[in-house]
Amino acid sequence: MNKNMLIRILVSIIAIPAILFIIYLGKLPFLFFVSVIAIISLNEFYSFIKQKNIQPQLIIGNMSAVIILFNTYYHFIDLRILLLGIVFILSLIELFRNKNSSIYNLGGSLIGIFYIVFFLSSLINIREFDSINYEKGGLLIISMIITIWSCDSAAYFGGISFGKHKLFPRVSPKKSWEGSIFGFVFSIIAMIILQKFVIDFITLQQAVIMGAIIGIFAQIGDLIESLFKRDAGVKDSSNLIPGHGGFFDRFDSLIFISPIIEIIIKLLNI
Repeated sequence: MNKNMLIRILVSIIAIPAILFIIYLGKLPFLFFVSVIAIISLNEFYSFIKQKNIQPQLIIGNMSAVIILFNTYYHFIDLRILLLGIVFILSLIELFRNKNSSIYNLGGSLIGIFYIVFFLSSLINIREFDSINYEKGGLLIISMIITIWSCDSAAYFGGISFGKHKLFPRVSPKKSWEGSIFGFVFSIIAMIILQKFVIDFITLQQAVIMGAIIGIFAQIGDLIESLFKRDAGVKDSSNLIPGHGGFFDRFDSLIFISPIIEIIIKLLNI
């Protein structure tokens, strides 16, 4: 076992129980947890897009992140009005900045806010969706994360063992179709097992649907983050997590899958 893999395992042993405990607690601890992920990931994104001579609005971007997430939890103001206000303020400030391309600056600022922060706000909605049986939201998110981890692990080891056909070489040269299929299959298996022992309030059919969706879109989320990094010419979003890269690297699949799972929960009437 190489040193990097050992570090990854040690960090996971410490972090995973803490993450699962915070998710189960919910309420303000979970709100702060999501806020930390969102703000750090947002700043990592803003940091590496500077390689493309983009100058995002850091202060307003971070303020917008906090307001969106806390508004999702407390419901201070109508979301449409909030988002319109953010776009208005960013556009107005860009008028006076005169830093490189205003179009790129505004676009980069907004992509970070919408793709990372707005997507992650769905996690708060999922955690809080059932106030009567409050633990249901926590168990769903725990199951989502376990399924994503299962997908990632199966895709990695399946790709190493059987990978021959490149999945998306322009974006991620090491990923293979064989590894991707392993990830998809094990996502469904993981969700079926979790339905039996953790989230028995959903049906087997709902578990299969959610497992299949995570198996597809979690991998797409990883590819999209790889696309961003490759375009910016960086390997990792940061080196904040020893052996794992940055927060955006570790939570890219969760970020992308969160709004999809929120929609599925509503469509399936869970």
